[in-house]
Amino acid sequence: MGVADDLDYRFRRANPVQRTLQALVASRGGAWAFSRVLPTLDTGVQRLTRGRHTVPSLLAGLPVVDLTTTGRRTGAPRTAHLIGIPYDGTLALLGTNFGQPSTPAWVLNLEADPAARVGYRGTTLDVTARPASPAEQEAVLARSEELYVGYRRYQSRISGRRLRVFLLESAGPAA
Repeated sequence: MGVADDLDYRFRRANPVQRTLQALVASRGGAWAFSRVLPTLDTGVQRLTRGRHTVPSLLAGLPVVDLTTTGRRTGAPRTAHLIGIPYDGTLALLGTNFGQPSTPAWVLNLEADPAARVGYRGTTLDVTARPASPAEQEAVLARSEELYVGYRRYQSRISGRRLRVFLLESAGPAA
């Protein structure tokens, strides 16, 4: 068993409306807008549904995990809402940042301290993140494109920075 199994994290086939919304979010304008409003909206939806749903899960059929890292500057816990990619029994996280120019803060936090906590629908695990090898990264990127068209579009817009991919390894149930 791996992180994906421990969390019971699964992708389900999106319906036509959800696929249309996925395409909207993957567009340059949609990605720009969602990158700015989605974190706040997700936090609100999660509170209202007691952690069962997020905006992407409801509207686009995309499962979202909460990754809590330690802030590299502050030492404070920082939580990001991310789409995990099931890969080889674990979860992979892609630092695409909706194809925006900047590297996501959670990526920099994991590089500084790979110990993290991941949660999905009421289950929380302590994990250690490790950078994917070049072969793993290639396989994860191929898998990500099968699950969500946005990843291919985000990758095509990333320039001036390196796309980081992390694999999560279980460190046991969260304390």
